[in-house]
Amino acid sequence: MIELGARTAALVLIDLQNGIVGLPLQPRSGKEVAERGIVLARTFRAAGAMVILVNVEWASDFADAPGSLVDTPSPRPSGGLPPAWSMLVDGLAEPGDLRIVKRQWGAFHGTELDLQLRRRGVTTIALAGIATNFGVESTARQAWEHGYNVVLLEDACASVSADLHNMAISSVLPRIARVTQSSQILFAGA
Repeated sequence: MIELGARTAALVLIDLQNGIVGLPLQPRSGKEVAERGIVLARTFRAAGAMVILVNVEWASDFADAPGSLVDTPSPRPSGGLPPAWSMLVDGLAEPGDLRIVKRQWGAFHGTELDLQLRRRGVTTIALAGIATNFGVESTARQAWEHGYNVVLLEDACASVSADLHNMAISSVLPRIARVTQSSQILFAGA
């Protein structure tokens, strides 16, 4: 079991949005990840802990998307993304949740996530979402680099392949986080 303090921990859910949850994902579906995210958010709210919902969004012409020269650029549909692509899945957001919009994989760079966490006295983030080896791992790395304790909730993550998910879970994330299942989280005094 991993014990969290309700005042010093926050749940950070990455990219549980319509355009990403519907992708073919492994080792579990985006729908399963979203459902676990909704349950986790309820659990954190009930304990009095902060819930942070992060989604990725770009302008219709992708002018604000990363544009570096790379070997395998991310696909960009002509005509832009569908209108509801960046909207969070139904049932996830509640009043009082902190919303962060990012324009790259990680949730720290170019956003006010670090500022909001520090002002609220958060020292530990419980992290989940899609994709394990992209947005989730990037956010975990950035959190670790900023000095946060990171708890990665494996059963609330998925990626575009089981191999990529498993590589991040077994080889990268244990070096910067405590990797566990959502059922292994409890709050001090609960």
